[in-house]
Amino acid sequence: MRRVELVVFDLDGTLIDSARDLAASVNAAIERLRPGTPPVPLERVRTFVGDGAAMLVTRTLGAAGVAVPKEEALPVFLECYQARLLDTTVLYPGVRESLDALGDRRLAVLTNKPGEMSRRILEGLGVAGRFVRICGAGDVPAKKPDPAGLRMLLEETGTPPAAAVLVGDSAVDVRTGRAAGVLTVGVTYGLDPTSLVAVPPDVLIGDLRELAPRLAAALPA
Repeated sequence: MRRVELVVFDLDGTLIDSARDLAASVNAAIERLRPGTPPVPLERVRTFVGDGAAMLVTRTLGAAGVAVPKEEALPVFLECYQARLLDTTVLYPGVRESLDALGDRRLAVLTNKPGEMSRRILEGLGVAGRFVRICGAGDVPAKKPDPAGLRMLLEETGTPPAAAVLVGDSAVDVRTGRAAGVLTVGVTYGLDPTSLVAVPPDVLIGDLRELAPRLAAALPA
């Protein structure tokens, strides 16, 4: 295996734990649209994250039993979330150390979260400067698992697929990497670890600090 030059990370569930802010925001949006609706529990909302804001809103509306068109609810959610991006969101343990350890490689982010929000969050957490590109919804031709965004990053950085890895917490990320011919690394601490059982990545790790040594050893093990 050739040396990995580009490491592309998913965001929610891989680099950041944002579930509480997402849950608070989507419930605030529903309360604004249908006052008095009981909030959808955090653990339920966690299972709705990963396929973009529109899907998060659609799934949460369904769980709350609220019949509001997605087109009406989505802008309300985005407004609520803009005000809560960094209320409780943090980097997962070991992320900062892992990014330091990978300083000799190019790093990027590919997420289904809106790109502008993603950049604001990573800037607020003090790590945006570690990445050559932070790409989200609105920045790429299509959301994951469509490989268009990943292929765009490969092209922009001049990286062949054999010299890149995609790191994520769900089957969506594995499918994205596979479709682009890129090695996949799954993390077990994220939002959707059970999906990695059905769609296993090439490499599975329980702590992001394992990534740099595994890459130095040319992965799998």
